[in-house]
Amino acid sequence: MSTEKKEMTFEQSMDRLETIVRMLESNEQPLDETIKLFEEGLKLVRNCDETLKTFEKQVNDLVAKNGGEDEAV
Repeated sequence: MSTEKKEMTFEQSMDRLETIVRMLESNEQPLDETIKLFEEGLKLVRNCDETLKTFEKQVNDLVAKNGGEDEAV
């Protein structure tokens, strides 16, 4: 049995981040839970940032490729 969690989509990660922010803002969790939520949030932010950078590179590559073809025509 694998202990790895299924990777969330970008949208799922953003939804979870919004939930975590609301929970942290409510200040109703015990300190140990607050730390765990904060840590989870940081990991989600890093993953979202990496995903966005990957998408940005893909878009830039597509634009460069398509822009180059248009100039040749």
